[in-house]
Amino acid sequence: MPPKLRGKWALGIEPRHLTWIIKDKLAVCERPGGFGTNHRRVRRQEEIIWLRENDFGSVISISAAPHNLHSYEELQMPYKHRPMPSSDDLDQWLKALYTEFSQNLQRGTKIIIHAEEVSERLHGLMGGYIRWSGLVDDASQAIILTERIAGRQLDPDSRELILRVHELR
Repeated sequence: MPPKLRGKWALGIEPRHLTWIIKDKLAVCERPGGFGTNHRRVRRQEEIIWLRENDFGSVISISAAPHNLHSYEELQMPYKHRPMPSSDDLDQWLKALYTEFSQNLQRGTKIIIHAEEVSERLHGLMGGYIRWSGLVDDASQAIILTERIAGRQLDPDSRELILRVHELR
């Protein structure tokens, strides 16, 4: 049973670096509670509470390690662990992940994806989804849009993912 909180703490706190990819439907953030030496258990709880209280229907962790996934269960927050594979298995993983995103969004489920940090790789993954889903078909426009959302230029690997992802449809 999740802890009973009162006052402003009952609403939790917004996860760090929360960025909307598709407004009010699909977002990314840093791993709740942070990572490495910045990780704090109390912050993790507060951020998960915020996700739950703001009607996110699923958290998808693409982090390699399953650190702190039990916290989602403790706080009754639906989650899935989908660790990003090596480049050899990436295409199959992307197809499955993007299909899962689409199915969730079609059902009206608001989802958030996190890695350890919000990196160019995570943004490239989201830019790939924007293109794969057909929201923006042109590769150059998908890259430009993703860089605008990210607020920074993408690295070559992230750009390459966006360029070739249409082959996975």
